[in-house]
Amino acid sequence: MILGAVLAGGLSSRFGSDKALAELNGHTLIALAVDALAGLCEHVVVTGREMAPAPTLPDWPRAGMGPLAGLAAALHHARDEGYEAVLTCGVDAAFLPENLLEALAPAPACLAAQPVIGFWPATAAPELERLLHSDERHSMLHFAELVGARQVQIAAPVPNINTPGDLAALSDRS
Repeated sequence: MILGAVLAGGLSSRFGSDKALAELNGHTLIALAVDALAGLCEHVVVTGREMAPAPTLPDWPRAGMGPLAGLAAALHHARDEGYEAVLTCGVDAAFLPENLLEALAPAPACLAAQPVIGFWPATAAPELERLLHSDERHSMLHFAELVGARQVQIAAPVPNINTPGDLAALSDRS
């Protein structure tokens, strides 16, 4: 079984407001991300938020540690609930390719251009705990390297929405 996790604990500093609640074609980005993962996973959670259109988990070990804390929360939940792996995306991943799981399988793997979009075995939780309690660089790419994740290239990149301009450009294309 695969758990989907929308990593939504960021500060949206480049966006200037709560990016998760920004709308694209009448839907919030967080709802689009949850829907995208729901089509690929048995269950979806949102990390780093108290309210979302799916069950929520607090970042682990605490908020403010970036996407790795959201991934750690999801890996702990997956391990505790019997999921084999976690498929992750950021709150701004409104449009995931239908073949994402096939492209990333087997875990561990992540998109080379956007490592927050990844497929992680639940058994990677202890390595992530170690990293988060260390002085090492706390980045998705570093974690990917530590667990031997393949970095996958896909034909059509997933839109990355970091600014209101990015959102406007995506709205113009859809």
